Amino acid sequence: MTAIDDDAVREALRGVVDPEAGMNIVDLGLVYAIDTSEHGVRLQMTMTSAACPMTDMIVDQVHAVLEASLPQGTPITVELVWDPPWTPERMTGLAREHFGWTQR
Repeated sequence: MTAIDDDAVREALRGVVDPEAGMNIVDLGLVYAIDTSEHGVRLQMTMTSAACPMTDMIVDQVHAVLEASLPQGTPITVELVWDPPWTPERMTGLAREHFGWTQR
């Protein structure tokens, strides 16, 4: 299997947008960990809330984006984690600006 780059995975995940927030899951801080190895890609991520009605759709989009950008047949595991809980502090500066939450 060809070596897979964590940064390439992260960049592909920027194509997955949380429709309720209108922002990609990377800049929202929903992606907690990316582990790439000869065994495939393992992603730990969360949602802004455990009650998020878009969870299944977002996870399906994650699989679709990664399947399209990784070598064919690469195993992909997406694990939803709730600890630590997501908070707005996990967002990038780009996301904070998007929501008007810039520091003064």
